[in-house]
Amino acid sequence: MRKIAFIIGLMAAPAAAHEFWLEPLAYQVEADGNLTAHIVNGQDFKGVKLPFVPQRFTHFITFNGGNSQQVTSRIGDSPALDQAPLSEGLNIVAYQARNSDVSYETWEKFQIFLDHKDLGDQLATHEARGFPLENFKEVYSRYSKTLIGVGSAAGADKRVGLETEIVALTNPYIDDLSVGVRVQLFYRTDVRANEQIEVFEKNQDDVANIFLVRTDDQGIATVPVKSGYSYMLDAVVLREPAVQLAADTGAAWETLWANLTFMAP
Repeated sequence: MRKIAFIIGLMAAPAAAHEFWLEPLAYQVEADGNLTAHIVNGQDFKGVKLPFVPQRFTHFITFNGGNSQQVTSRIGDSPALDQAPLSEGLNIVAYQARNSDVSYETWEKFQIFLDHKDLGDQLATHEARGFPLENFKEVYSRYSKTLIGVGSAAGADKRVGLETEIVALTNPYIDDLSVGVRVQLFYRTDVRANEQIEVFEKNQDDVANIFLVRTDDQGIATVPVKSGYSYMLDAVVLREPAVQLAADTGAAWETLWANLTFMAP
């Protein structure tokens, strides 16, 4: 119990620039294999592997075609996902975390985060809304997906209902990757045009390279990939929190983090 309490505390700690992702033990498995994946919180595609704790998420679901099923691990299980796939083909795993919040001692620290995620200059808006430039809060939520190829790995990624979501338009396990993997970025029902996606590219020695791509007017970006590397894509929405959420949390800002992981065979 002490270990789980420590990890829960870590997840709620000031880690606004940290990514949160699903990392399969294997991105491709045999038709009779299991889907297995860790929940990870960290930076540079390295981090702490978190156990299965239902109190920390609102949705943890696997999808294949038109079917879906809940992840039914036990509290404390690590990897957090270890169960049979719905069927052969491209399986999508989606995780929506419950809200957490982080405090900023100074505006400068928040601006560093805004610059990193290309979220613009919000100082005038912040001041006009009457918030202090010191000791203010941001509330954030995580929307993470991973793609696992089972057997033939046939099929396609799709929208699964996350408020912000990255959808792969290329099946990385069976399509031609010579021109890269095309993805589309969404917020609610709209595409996110001219937005930054941060790409983390990790080789088999766990060494990560980081670069940026940008979506076009249809919210589509192309990610160049290398054979044998795993990839994590991350994009952030910044908005003013709803009235009730602001009242409950005292937050001045809200961020929603979309994340997608896959591998180039």
